Order: sequence, then C-alpha cells, then structure tokens
Amino acid sequence: MDFASSAFWTSLLQIIWIDLLLSGDNAVVIALAVRSLPEKQRKVGIWLGAGAAVGLRIIFAVVVSYLLNIPFLKVVGALLLFWIAIKLAKGEEEAHGDIAASDSLWKAVRTIAIADAVMSLDNVLAIAAAARGHFELFVFGLLLTIPLIIFGARLLSSVLERFPILIWFGAALLGWIAGEMLLSDMAVMQWLQVNMPSWVQSVPVSDTNPAGLMPAKVPFYTAAVLGAAFVCIVAYALKRKPIDQAG
Repeated sequence: MDFASSAFWTSLLQIIWIDLLLSGDNAVVIALAVRSLPEKQRKVGIWLGAGAAVGLRIIFAVVVSYLLNIPFLKVVGALLLFWIAIKLAKGEEEAHGDIAASDSLWKAVRTIAIADAVMSLDNVLAIAAAARGHFELFVFGLLLTIPLIIFGARLLSSVLERFPILIWFGAALLGWIAGEMLLSDMAVMQWLQVNMPSWVQSVPVSDTNPAGLMPAKVPFYTAAVLGAAFVCIVAYALKRKPIDQAG
C-alpha cells in the first residue's frame, strides 16, 4: 500500500464519507430500539447493538459476493425491515411495562441484530467497493463504524426521548431503505428487465453485480417513498386500533 499515493487517500476519504452516511442507519435502529430502556441498560444496549452491527459486517465481508447473488435475498431483507420499522414506530415495547428489565434489554438487542443483518449487506458492499481490493482500508472502514454508531446512537436516543415525534421519521427512514432494497433485488431487476425495461438501467458487470443491472432513478426513489409511507400508515393504523376498540 502506497500511503503517499493519491489513490490511497481518495479511497480513505471515500470510506470515511461512506461510514458517516451509512452508520447513521444503524444508529437510528439502535436508538429506536433502546429508547424505552432505563438509562443504564440503554448504554449496554447501545454497546451490544454496535457490536452486533460491526460483527455482522465482518461476517458479511467474507461472503458478501455470494450473498448478493442469491435471488430474493433483498426481498426477504426488505420485508423484515418493514416489520421492524412498523414495530418500532408502533411502540409495542411501551405497551409491556411489566416485562422484566433484562427481557426488554435482550428484546431490544434482538431487534437491533435483525435490522443490522438486513442493512449491513449494502454497507459492506459500499466499503468494499471504495477500498478497491485493499484489505487494510476495508478493515479500517469496518473499525471506524464502531465509534460512529455508538456516538450516533447515544445522541439519537437522547433526542428521541425529548422529541418522540422523531421516532416516526426514524421508522420512515427504515421504510425508505426497505423500499430501495426491495426494488434492487437481483431477481426483481431481472423480472423488470423483461416486463418493464424502462425501470432498470445497465451498469458495468462486476462480481457483486453479475447481471449488470440497477433500478432507474424514478422507480428507485418512488419505491423508497412508498416504503416510508407504508411504514407510517400501517404503524399509525395499528397504534390506533386498540383505541378504537376501547372506544
């Protein structure tokens, strides 16, 4: 590795920027999941959640090229993320105040782990692409996520406690990501290429994109907006249901 080369510093800056952008998603999930825990357990949940996020990224780093080629993987991931986002927005954990604290902590960590497993795949791919095959930069990118996620989650959990309305924005963000994942699944893009060719565009073929396809911009962002709206509408309807039944 030539530390004096412009390519090294370009890749390094790209990885830092990617981490700053993508670690926010994981921080949002952690902050939403631990917001109802006592202060001491909230800190433990944040550390465990950040550890799960980084651990999953390391695992995916080994098998990322194989996982991305599995048809409908992102479809399943998107559906899981929709479920998590709706559950977090609905605030289901708040309706069970009689649950033991330890159970609530591990429930939060479980929610974080599932969401991180879904989102870490794309995060690892972005860091791997920026590293351009340099293992040192790739490891640096993974390690950098630890303080970013922990700091971001602690800050966000405090903000969410003061401004609960922001919980809906966090859930909408997860729905946005799920909508993007749903449309960018390999099997979905191949189906669109045959049936709705204007919805996809060609890109250079690579190990992580053997089909050389990606969603067109308008359908891609439309799916993201619809995903965010879907989460908010369903969560709001489920949240109102007990009130309507009681009335």
